[in-house]
Amino acid sequence: MRNDPIFDVQPPAGDDDALRAWGLVSYLLHFIVAIAAVIPGAQASIVLLVIALIIDLVKRDDAFGTWHASHFRWRIRSVLWAGFFYVVTLPLFLLFLLPGLLAWTVVSVWFLYRIVKGMLRMNAARPMYS
Repeated sequence: MRNDPIFDVQPPAGDDDALRAWGLVSYLLHFIVAIAAVIPGAQASIVLLVIALIIDLVKRDDAFGTWHASHFRWRIRSVLWAGFFYVVTLPLFLLFLLPGLLAWTVVSVWFLYRIVKGMLRMNAARPMYS
């Protein structure tokens, strides 16, 4: 980072706790959906994922200039990339069940990995790298 006051913006002390709480709620919602995607027969509503995405999109401006901003970006990108990969592999899933199921399993495990990694780094008060 450069030595520029614009990049050294830090929120008031109370905001860190609020951002951490919002991040925890978002990570937990993502985690529930990610676990359900990996465990056969488990179902979690996509509504949980949409709620988590909305939280991240709404609150990310509050995190600007803090280490929390990287976590908001990480979660948003995780959802968007996972959604992209699910859509791209949908024809494979519909035409050839086994290869499609394998592709969706890989995407689901990748998504779960990103959520767990983010949760661990947030718990340690460490930013995410992109």
